[in-house]
Amino acid sequence: MSASRISPRLVLACIGVGLLAGTLSGLFGVGGGIVIVPMLSLLLGFDHRLAAGTSLAAIVPTATVGVVSYATHGSVAWIPALIIAAAAVVGAQGGTWLLHRLPLDALRWGFIAFLGFVVVMLFVVVPSRDAGFDLTWLSALGLIGVGLFAGVLSGLLGVGGGIIVVPALMLLFGTSDLLARGTSLLMMIPTAASGTVGNLRRGNVNVPVALIVGASACLTTTLGAHAAKLMGPVASNVLFSLFIVFVAGHMAWDMLRGRGEDLDTEGS
Repeated sequence: MSASRISPRLVLACIGVGLLAGTLSGLFGVGGGIVIVPMLSLLLGFDHRLAAGTSLAAIVPTATVGVVSYATHGSVAWIPALIIAAAAVVGAQGGTWLLHRLPLDALRWGFIAFLGFVVVMLFVVVPSRDAGFDLTWLSALGLIGVGLFAGVLSGLLGVGGGIIVVPALMLLFGTSDLLARGTSLLMMIPTAASGTVGNLRRGNVNVPVALIVGASACLTTTLGAHAAKLMGPVASNVLFSLFIVFVAGHMAWDMLRGRGEDLDTEGS
């Protein structure tokens, strides 16, 4: 879809997608791509590459507003976020290299099982809202590991880093849910910006759509972050668990639907 075909319907669709993505981004500390990518494909007919590239571009301003919202309450660990981001950039390169060398179906089902484990642990471990992050050499190595893992999965499966980083900071490092989300959003900015530069070179970004979605998302990201602060840690974990279940279910549905389409093709 070219920029010259901007219509009122397209603008309204982009605004709706952005408002929803921004709310989820502020509420859970994720990029919002789980909403943006399928909606751009469904509503606007984007192919996966264009939808993913446009989504990544829209995440840059969205995450920036989210960081500011969390930072005003001291809920951002700046140095840990940059460590994770640097490792994630490296990991993403490794993930794209492995993309055609590993069985993706097995990886996807393994990741869905991993998300199920995360959901269970979110009901077992509920960090205190006062919990911070103690940066040591050992914890720095752990952050590098988390970043590499998130980056590799991003390159392999196209999942956003927030779905990995937020629960990892909470479950492995004992940070509060708010600190985990603010740190996750900060981590996304350099990684999303780096990916967007590459996508622009390859023509995988619809710039007008990315601007409309990103600007709309900025309007509700702060609202989502404010809602996260109002909720207690237990309610926050329950809601985040439901979000993870949705992400896992969405991935499983896509895989089963793709397998069904393959079988129909083979039988025709």
